[in-house]
Amino acid sequence: MVIKIVDQINDDELAEAAWQLYYAAFHELNAMAVQRHLMYRHEFDEVMNDTRVQKYLCLTDDGTLCGLATYTRDLEAVPLIAPQYFERHWPEHYAGKRIWYIGFVAVHPKSQGRHMFRQLVEQLYVTAATQNGLVGIDICSYNDEVLNFSHIFRSMVERLTDNMRFQRIDQQSYWLYDFSAEAAAA
Repeated sequence: MVIKIVDQINDDELAEAAWQLYYAAFHELNAMAVQRHLMYRHEFDEVMNDTRVQKYLCLTDDGTLCGLATYTRDLEAVPLIAPQYFERHWPEHYAGKRIWYIGFVAVHPKSQGRHMFRQLVEQLYVTAATQNGLVGIDICSYNDEVLNFSHIFRSMVERLTDNMRFQRIDQQSYWLYDFSAEAAAA
């Protein structure tokens, strides 16, 4: 297994394999989280062609794509975050382009449990750690509370270094006002 880093995926066959992997990894999450976590195909294609976003391809020995992650230090390339937040809180890191953001880490469901996720995550963090950087990622409540992703990320990185602090920097909650007859009866 090898991890290859590319700026663009413009080969049609690889782009289709990347989409299929991404879709298989994330399509069920849309029923678990309020915010849509699965990009539309055109959005996905835009990210795959955006040279500001690095694509980490996890390939088997025969060249089959089994894992994919997106990573950037150009925070303007991430549509749902505010670069100004990072600039305000970590001005030196921001000015030095030493803040990376993980768009997603996806491993095909058939390949899960084969250390590909760990290898992708470790490669992402090593890139920032060697440059005295920061790494941001968003994790929905389901992935954090049910699947323990923040703890998984933390334990993976702690194996690599004892020079790391891990903290929640923001949180958004969604609320629902229920005016149904069932709510009134409760």
